[in-house]
Amino acid sequence: MIDYSQFPRNSILCIDMKSFYASVSSVLMGLDPLTCYLAVVGNTDRQGSVVLAASPALKRDYGIKTGSRLFEIPDDPRIHIVNPRMKLFIETSAKITQLFYRYVPEQDVHTYSVDESFLIINGVLRKWGSAEAIAKDIQESLMREMGLFCTIGIGDNMLLSKLCLDLEAKKSKTGIARWRYEDVKEKLWPIRPLSEMWGIGGRMERNLNRMGIATVGQLANYPLELLEKRFGIMGNQLYYHAHGIDLSEIGAPLMQGQISYGKSQILLRDYTKKEDIKAVLLEICEEVARRARTHNKVGRTISLGIGYSKHEFGGGFHRAKTIDLPTNITMDIYRYCLMLFDKFYTGKTVRSVSVTLSNIEDDVNQQLSLFEKDNEKRRKLGFVMDGIRNKYGSKAILRAVSYTPGGTALHRAGLTGGHKS
Repeated sequence: MIDYSQFPRNSILCIDMKSFYASVSSVLMGLDPLTCYLAVVGNTDRQGSVVLAASPALKRDYGIKTGSRLFEIPDDPRIHIVNPRMKLFIETSAKITQLFYRYVPEQDVHTYSVDESFLIINGVLRKWGSAEAIAKDIQESLMREMGLFCTIGIGDNMLLSKLCLDLEAKKSKTGIARWRYEDVKEKLWPIRPLSEMWGIGGRMERNLNRMGIATVGQLANYPLELLEKRFGIMGNQLYYHAHGIDLSEIGAPLMQGQISYGKSQILLRDYTKKEDIKAVLLEICEEVARRARTHNKVGRTISLGIGYSKHEFGGGFHRAKTIDLPTNITMDIYRYCLMLFDKFYTGKTVRSVSVTLSNIEDDVNQQLSLFEKDNEKRRKLGFVMDGIRNKYGSKAILRAVSYTPGGTALHRAGLTGGHKS
């Protein structure tokens, strides 16, 4: 049994803005975000465009959700279909963060994403009396001042607050719930499928299922040494997370072993020519490498995902290659992606491409390869290109493929957050 007395017990809020993009758009139009029918679509001029966000009522009554397509939305005059306003969304997110500063010091706020934040409230509990009281006041202030509804999970650590948010608060009538260490056995252990638990993806779920682990409780009671033998440090984290234990500080990733740098793109049209697909692939590899370099990281595992068009009954493939020498060099990543692409691509129409660099480590003291003598020169070139883009904008320097029919970087450079501003 776990002795929880030896682990820190904090009071942490995980705050999620309900259907953020759709709610902000609804308020802008003078509509009630909780009752109106509204969809934010990537591009209202394209019937195949993806739904980026749907209001709660549209999800409930029409089954339209994030990832649906524009042509799937019924022709109903009550439904509002709008383009994204990324600049507005980002500005609203900043105002929400400013509101949080009224309750806790700036260093106790971690903006996890544009619509989700963690707040440490240990230092202000005496003023408010309870975590629930602070949560309720924040919820009421957001509704009163911005017309936006939020749900809040309260936990003894970051992990429990996030799990509480996703598994209980979002489903409760008040939108507020609390999980303590003592609640883990009753509230967390029965959870199945395992992918319902934050931090466990479909692939890990399948691996655990093959080991006879189907619930979080079974994971928590599986021998730690066997999990560590099978998954290394990730096995250790899975075991302790199943017990609700998380020692990461606010602002740090909840599961260190899952750090990766990736980018996925739903293409603007059908891609059938290999040279066009490879042009997009190189652009995406460039972005993934840039993100890794920005954080002074390199990775050993390169993953490529290709999604086929629905007209060809969907499908696709996702394959990975682990290399000996970690890298953040664009052309290294691209070369291995090409190997995977040439091996597994079946010639179908492509509508999405994704690249991920994982198995991350610090970019220090990298071993030099006898067979690639220009590695250091190419590495420095990447940093120079990053510097030019950071100073003069993403269009300041582009690869030649971005000017070909398959390139998308030139178009995306005029977007905010990947969408119209």
